[in-house]
Amino acid sequence: MLKETDTQPWGDDFAWPSDAAGWERLLGAVTDLPWSLRFPSPSPSAPDGGPAAVRRRWVDDIALVDWESGPFSGVRGARQIAETGDDYLIVSMLSTGNAVFRQGGHDWLLRPGDALLWESRRPARVVAREPVVARSVVVRRRLFEDAGCWVRVGDPACGPVPEVQLLRSFLDSLSASLPQLSGVAVVAARNALLELGWGALQSASPPARRAAVERYLESHLGRRDLSAEQVAAAHSVSVRTLTRLFSDAGDTFTGVLRAKRIARVREDLLTGDATVAALARRWGFVDSSHLNRRFRAVHGMSPQEYRDKGRRTRQAPPVEHPTDT
Repeated sequence: MLKETDTQPWGDDFAWPSDAAGWERLLGAVTDLPWSLRFPSPSPSAPDGGPAAVRRRWVDDIALVDWESGPFSGVRGARQIAETGDDYLIVSMLSTGNAVFRQGGHDWLLRPGDALLWESRRPARVVAREPVVARSVVVRRRLFEDAGCWVRVGDPACGPVPEVQLLRSFLDSLSASLPQLSGVAVVAARNALLELGWGALQSASPPARRAAVERYLESHLGRRDLSAEQVAAAHSVSVRTLTRLFSDAGDTFTGVLRAKRIARVREDLLTGDATVAALARRWGFVDSSHLNRRFRAVHGMSPQEYRDKGRRTRQAPPVEHPTDT
């Protein structure tokens, strides 16, 4: 049975029914996003061992849904999509636990602090093998479009992304103050929520994510253990996602990393006196032989030959051209 602890029009608190069928009915009613659900235990439970729960609040025409439960798996297939009342974009943020979300042929591992934009009109699957606490902002697609916020559905914004933290802080503050806000203030909060949600999720776009990865590479070029696995973990993405950031532009992770290192060596050859062996250690090459091979493949000569040529060019006297008199 539903447990109504808020009777005000801005929000409703519910405890989940004890069986999966009841949970499916309630979730569809609260979010307008039906799911087919399964649980490994006889009844759903929250992370604290109590009954699983959901809370829905309205920010004008945007639904803010908080929910918590024990481990579960869920599917949105053709039947659930047909039963959905409108075309929604959903921003889901995880606070506790881990979950794997699948849509459009891609799997994403969501950890606490991650945010993901997904859409109601495409099949989806989620698996949480441990208790989770999450918050979702459910927005009709046309509201984003009416506000001029064109969004790309796909990779999550992972880890301590400042834009996501700003959105999360705003939602925490809004949740506490929503009952006291006037109608005008609620509309203003709704507009701010659209803008902040859009801004947070742009941080997950491929150009922004690749730029973040390249900044990371620039500041870690000296590490010999710098690998795709290590860089992917530092950005809370899979190696496959990292690889796709480069392959979509016709590059490879290894190729970009090598080019950045060679560029740094080239600069130091022309501006300093460090030995080739020292430059190899400085910029993450195994040894001077490794650096020599890689440098020659790019510039057609060894690092020392490149340095000597640069010095000769700088020392050569200027060429005088005759002038007409």
